[in-house]
Amino acid sequence: MNRLADSLAWQITVLALWALCAIAAFPFASHVHEQLDATARLRHSDWAEVEKTLKQRFHSPFSKTALLHVSGEPDPKSDEGRELLKHLVDQLKAVSGVQGVMSYIDREDSLFLGTDESTILIVGLSSDRPGDEVMLQVRQTTDQLLKELKPKYADIAFGWTGEAAVNADMRRMSAGETRAAELRVLPITVLLLLFAFRSVISALLPVLCGALTILLSLGVISAVNRIWPASLIVVSIISMVGLGLSIDYALLIVSRYRDALRQGQARIEALREASRHGGRTVLISGSAVAIGFAAMLMVPVSEVRSIGLGGLLVTTIAVLVASSLLPVALAWIGPWLDAARIGPPPKEDAGDRWRRWAGFVSRHPLIVLLVAGVPLLLLAAQAVHLRTDLPRGRWLPESAESVHVLRDIDSVSRGNFGQIMQVIVSMPKGVRVDEDDGWRATQKLVRHFAKDPRIRHVWSITNINVVPLAGPELLAKIPQAVRKQFITEDGSATVLELMPRPALVAKDAAVMAREFRAANASEIAGVPGITLKVGGVPAFNVDYEDAIKSSLGLLAAVVIGATLLVLSISFRSALIPLKAVALNLLSVAAAFGAVTLVFQDGYGAHLIGLPHALDGGFPILPVLVFCIVFGLSMDYEVFIVARIADERRAGLADGNALIEGMAGTGRVVTFAAAIMITIFGGFVFGEFVLIKMLGFALGIAVLLDASVIRLGVGPALIQLAGRWNWWPGDRSKS
Repeated sequence: MNRLADSLAWQITVLALWALCAIAAFPFASHVHEQLDATARLRHSDWAEVEKTLKQRFHSPFSKTALLHVSGEPDPKSDEGRELLKHLVDQLKAVSGVQGVMSYIDREDSLFLGTDESTILIVGLSSDRPGDEVMLQVRQTTDQLLKELKPKYADIAFGWTGEAAVNADMRRMSAGETRAAELRVLPITVLLLLFAFRSVISALLPVLCGALTILLSLGVISAVNRIWPASLIVVSIISMVGLGLSIDYALLIVSRYRDALRQGQARIEALREASRHGGRTVLISGSAVAIGFAAMLMVPVSEVRSIGLGGLLVTTIAVLVASSLLPVALAWIGPWLDAARIGPPPKEDAGDRWRRWAGFVSRHPLIVLLVAGVPLLLLAAQAVHLRTDLPRGRWLPESAESVHVLRDIDSVSRGNFGQIMQVIVSMPKGVRVDEDDGWRATQKLVRHFAKDPRIRHVWSITNINVVPLAGPELLAKIPQAVRKQFITEDGSATVLELMPRPALVAKDAAVMAREFRAANASEIAGVPGITLKVGGVPAFNVDYEDAIKSSLGLLAAVVIGATLLVLSISFRSALIPLKAVALNLLSVAAAFGAVTLVFQDGYGAHLIGLPHALDGGFPILPVLVFCIVFGLSMDYEVFIVARIADERRAGLADGNALIEGMAGTGRVVTFAAAIMITIFGGFVFGEFVLIKMLGFALGIAVLLDASVIRLGVGPALIQLAGRWNWWPGDRSKS
């Protein structure tokens, strides 16, 4: 970094490289929302195996579906209504990418009729084409039909929902949500920076660093997506973390540069000072943040791995921008850094109040620990009540059209289309579904599942049209295409479709899927060796939760161990890393406690735009909060401890080094935390509940970490440990 300050050729080279990177990234970043996947994926799971089997062995056109709700049409049981429904089905089947349509015409079952005389259609979509593209085409088809039918049927209406439709809406809304959050936080962020620096140029530098970091990160993740598909949620993570980290790091380096100038150093010497000390701090801090994101790559869930990859990218780029581009910018605009000044410059003795506070902490560490630590521990204790299964309440964005349609279907449907389960029944060797033993076994399983009070209906090859078939000899009555949907060509397996009752919520459907998986199929069917595999949305939720929970222990161990190693090497101390990790764990627990009180118990939920308590959370939340908070919390620990270590190396005794270290970083930590909280807060007021919870948890963690912990509990512990903080390194000063 010193070379960057001295060499004009290096400065021009660095600027040119960053400019080229930004130009190259822009086309990718501008279309990132259109390219990323809105759904999570689970490889090597029972759910994934069922999905693959349905597609490859059963030739099912309904492995990927959307739901069409038709209201205001004639009764499908009448000739006129049947003719209209047939016309609609034919028009949909003609759309490229539609593999099949299931309606009351195919199965004269009241499940396809709403209690308000509306109609529900299941539309099978091609898995080989982008879902958004197919959804656009089917929506255009129904829009055209609406214009055609309105003159005759004034009240007719079409509404699309289901996984494909919801995903398409979520993709569209995600772009708007991210932009809205950024627009909410940028004005406040700029105002805070203006207040911190009292200069337009100084305030804009961190913002520009943040914008560049986000642009490059989104560009890279969009390019990587072509090889390794990424989840759409990573865009919000990159925006939140990228802007916060970049501004934090730029704030630190610019502040050290200005401090050096106020101390009388020449510009080039001040830049070297900021680059040497600030750059090292940024590198250590970035390493701690990167550890948490890197650990997410161990979780076998595409959504979590995408966030890990995005977090690694944005952290790396933020560190590179702060350590290479920012020093060059300071070298070039140094004389004009305080241009466009707003108000009087910060007082030279602005650190005095922090010096007084640090002096109080050093004189009364036990009092500080008691007053600051007890409330924090009480909040952290609430974390034990946090539930991480699916919430029972409504949590999808209410403004999405597909969500409204889903609510409409739920209110009139005789079944629960959103929680349909597919059960693949595999026969033992020598037994075929289309022979007597296999047929009877299938019928016994159908009756077993149908007796469950949570199940509305079971479809199988034995009762494809609701009326049970007496035996396998009657299979000839079923069209070959339909037969292939329910029996494999070799007759070794069949699929049962279970329709839950309308009142069954996702959380209870997941419980039911667990029970069905644990059932003794051989005993139920009376055929030894018969096996079941359960798929569908409830099974996905079970596998998703299990995959995350099974990874938590190893993930926590890796994050904690790697963080201890990095800090031990950086500070050549055993106690400092242990204290930092312990306080980080306290930050994480406190964040979970706050989430429990607000989102689960409902205290103050309306203040953040949540109409009611969720009575639960999301399985992914502990992983995200732990990994991100653990790294971000280290930011301020590194800022403060690195400055204390610098003061010790400059010759100060431990007590004085603590006071001067806090005096030198108190202002930076305060403004950095305020900006970070503002950024996270901007995402709290969006409609995506998971992002709302994550932004809230991160904001609370940073608030507590930068105030109670890093300016109270942490310094008090450092004061109590004295020279042992630096064991086994230099403990000579006291």
